[in-house]
Amino acid sequence: MAAPAQTGAQAAATAAAPKITAKANSVIQIWLWGGPSHVDTFDPKPGPGRDYCGPLDSPIDTNVPGVQISQLLPRLAEQADKYSIIRGMTHGINGHETAAYRVQTGHEPGHGLVYPGIGAIAALFKGYDHGYKSSIPPYVVLTTPQGRFSESGFLGPKYRPFATGGDPNRDPFLVEGFVVQGISSERRERRRQLLASVDTLAHAAATVPIVAETNQADENAYALINSEELKVFDLTTEGDAMREQYGRNRFGQSCLMARRLVEIGVPYITINYGGWDTHKRHFETIGRMQPEMDRAMATLLVDLENRGLLESTIVWWGGEFGRTPRVQWEPPWNGGRNHFGPAFCTVLAGGGFKGGCVVGATNATGEQVAERPTYPEDALGSILMLLGIDPDAKMPNPEGIDVPVMAPPKGGRLTEIMV
Repeated sequence: MAAPAQTGAQAAATAAAPKITAKANSVIQIWLWGGPSHVDTFDPKPGPGRDYCGPLDSPIDTNVPGVQISQLLPRLAEQADKYSIIRGMTHGINGHETAAYRVQTGHEPGHGLVYPGIGAIAALFKGYDHGYKSSIPPYVVLTTPQGRFSESGFLGPKYRPFATGGDPNRDPFLVEGFVVQGISSERRERRRQLLASVDTLAHAAATVPIVAETNQADENAYALINSEELKVFDLTTEGDAMREQYGRNRFGQSCLMARRLVEIGVPYITINYGGWDTHKRHFETIGRMQPEMDRAMATLLVDLENRGLLESTIVWWGGEFGRTPRVQWEPPWNGGRNHFGPAFCTVLAGGGFKGGCVVGATNATGEQVAERPTYPEDALGSILMLLGIDPDAKMPNPEGIDVPVMAPPKGGRLTEIMV
């Protein structure tokens, strides 16, 4: 059943609730770059008519009584008992850069520090300094960085994500810097030996800190290149049937790749899924993209559950904001939707989040949060808690000041959907 929306007093009580024991080992963040429409995905609004819902006037029932989602998401409708929908997301920012920063860091922009995103925070508290042993970095992005801000912020380059590049739907998956078509491991090693023989500076100044750091980075890179763990990127071992279930496209195979990374213990994986900034011809675009998303994300949830991984893996779906509920039919937009930060939604599954719940609500047109506003710091703080990371812990920073991991909860952390 859907969880009831909270009053302001209840939300305040939620924020003061005691911390819970870690439930999750990994996060798969499905980041819809550009901002997906909330009213065309998980918060449909057919009532106000064509000027708001366009042709998507027939939302469908899910397998959770009383909960409907977009008619373009039939597979996800069958899996609604596995995820919760947060329909009261808000921050009020309509610019890509500042909104992305706000949603991924949980901090307001403009305070003199560039805060790290949640993936870098996971790498700090769940990475090499805390027992992580894999040669695959603890924070991986499939396949390109978000690019809107420095993901590692003031934590520095040690906590940047490893962006794979390439296209996992192509065989071989050419992971940037590690898999080069036509270059054998023997040839790669001969190249390394040749470079070492002429790089006299690396030997002569090996004790100089910046040179030593560079040499260590090289060693780490070659360790990964030569690691057996690099085989995780070989999707041909999955077989055609499994790959078809996810969908033979970049996003579908990225979801499959994310599952494989979870299996070897990578703490944080982001799938950077672009194409959602639909200012023009919105309905034509999502008519192509949402079925692709529906297939892959639904398969991911089922696959994780079948492998016993969903209970320890958080799946987080969302973007930097929603899109204007009123359709812009006039030229040059021709049925577009603009940026919209006052109200949007996100989806959370697994890793200690209950399924089959709805938190908060928007008004009849989807233009305002009507119940249980949820801010980025509320959602991110909840994710961190389930990872066993204290949102109120302190982070190292260049100013040496008292800096918490996450801003204090504003609407209340999501304890009503946390096991």
